[in-house]
Amino acid sequence: MRRVSTQLTSPRPATRRQRLAAFGRTPRGLLAGFVALHLAYIAALLPIIVTGGTEGDLPLYREWAQDAVQGSWPVIDFAWVYPAGALAPIVGPIVLGPFLYQLVWLVMIGAANWLALAALAGHRLQRRSGYRAAWYWLLSVLLLAPVSMLRLEGVVAPLAIAGLVWVARRPVVAGALIALATWIKVWPAAVAAAAVVVCRTRWRVALGGLAASAVIMLAVLLAGGREHLFSFLTIQDQRSPQLEAPVATPWVWATIWDMPGARIRQNYELATREVIGHGAMAAGALVGWLMIASFAAIAVLVVVARVRAAGASGRVGVAEGQLVVLGAFALTTALIVFNKVGSPQYMLWLSPLVAVGLLLDAQRWRTPAIWMAVTSFLTTLVFPIFYMALVRADPFAASLLLARNVLLVALFAWSVHALWRMARAPRRASAERGGALGLELERTGPAAR
Repeated sequence: MRRVSTQLTSPRPATRRQRLAAFGRTPRGLLAGFVALHLAYIAALLPIIVTGGTEGDLPLYREWAQDAVQGSWPVIDFAWVYPAGALAPIVGPIVLGPFLYQLVWLVMIGAANWLALAALAGHRLQRRSGYRAAWYWLLSVLLLAPVSMLRLEGVVAPLAIAGLVWVARRPVVAGALIALATWIKVWPAAVAAAAVVVCRTRWRVALGGLAASAVIMLAVLLAGGREHLFSFLTIQDQRSPQLEAPVATPWVWATIWDMPGARIRQNYELATREVIGHGAMAAGALVGWLMIASFAAIAVLVVVARVRAAGASGRVGVAEGQLVVLGAFALTTALIVFNKVGSPQYMLWLSPLVAVGLLLDAQRWRTPAIWMAVTSFLTTLVFPIFYMALVRADPFAASLLLARNVLLVALFAWSVHALWRMARAPRRASAERGGALGLELERTGPAAR
């Protein structure tokens, strides 16, 4: 007769991958990932830093900063492509001199990304429910290198994350952060619009935003920049569709197929490449009108969805967090899809919204998070890796760009469909589904950790 052993089977030892994943779910692991990512960037750029050089868009930024120090200020003395708030992150890094501009810039970007992590996972990284979103943000920064570290969006995106996360708990601060981000790059206006339409704290959000805007505008007016305060709205009106914009796709392929009149050209004034050909300028004007129309239609959807989310018992707060992020995402994708400009940093308009979406409802945002990660990777392949090939109308590079633009349209369609479903859902069902930003982030104790 076989003897039955009562000895317990020893558990299988954890694999290296399992141990690494477990470490990543600890505050020390998340901190290590943050530090490693930013030190890797500094190490990669060290040869440029020690010689006093700059990379990416920073040569232009440093030139503007040096001109400002010498008395010729963008916005104040001449029309500028950026809003006035962009002066702070562009001129600030010159504080230790032009030689260290690159290093100070990277430190500033690191501080901004730490703000994003503190918003998502708590200032001591104690909110374990935010780790998925925090790691996704670090992944986005990695996938969108070098754009994520060497352009203004590297400052703006973390401000948008913090503003969205704090919109219910610290509405005045959130409004100020979103307004500041909007005065650096315009796109966070979509976040502001969604927050004001949806949130019960809208008046305090608006108060913070108006206060921050008033400070910036007053500073420009007192400095004598009244004439150029809103020059960023009109300075690009006469440009052709940019090479990477979705609307430029037909003319990119027309150039590849050597069709009459179609070609890719350099715009020296704006330091970018554009497409020209029959109907290109008209298409650029058309998408401008489509952007306005889609923005208005999405705003109506958000309003209807908010009314539905109130439910029979008036429980607006249960769904407002999810609706703010989803509305902001739909509005922002509209700004990208229906735009004659299509720079790679535009992906940093969407990635922060996906990160906050994962914080609120990981199941709902899982698919768009994957799509967005692939979109970011394709964007980096297009620029900077295969960009010169694209300029030469290489079919492979153009195919990468086409795939990226198709994914952008898919993300836009997903967001509009999700809003449509929320707007048409029965009131009580809509209220029970949402994932409340305020409720999620105001929890304390073990359950929130």
